[in-house]
Amino acid sequence: MHTLSTEDLEREPHRLLDDAQRGEINITTRGGQPILLAVPLGPALDSPQVRPEIATTLFAREQIGLGTAARMAGLAYSEMIDGLGRRGVATIRLEPGELERELAAFNP
Repeated sequence: MHTLSTEDLEREPHRLLDDAQRGEINITTRGGQPILLAVPLGPALDSPQVRPEIATTLFAREQIGLGTAARMAGLAYSEMIDGLGRRGVATIRLEPGELERELAAFNP
């Protein structure tokens, strides 16, 4: 796995593609913080079965949002919601105490 800064990427954008062609994973950072994970997709990863699984895992870990997960999986928004539901992954995320506050608003 390689790490590229955004400055490296601006100077040598071909490095990301060259590494991908060699099967290398790259992390791009800005100010030392990771902002992009580039994973080469070969036939084993770029399939209708694997892409939704990767998207589901990243969504469940709160690394990506629902729209990004749907695009990554190659699904419509509603299809992604259905797929997450079948996998037992909640699409609505409440902060601690938020449900209680909402319910209290209806019971004065």
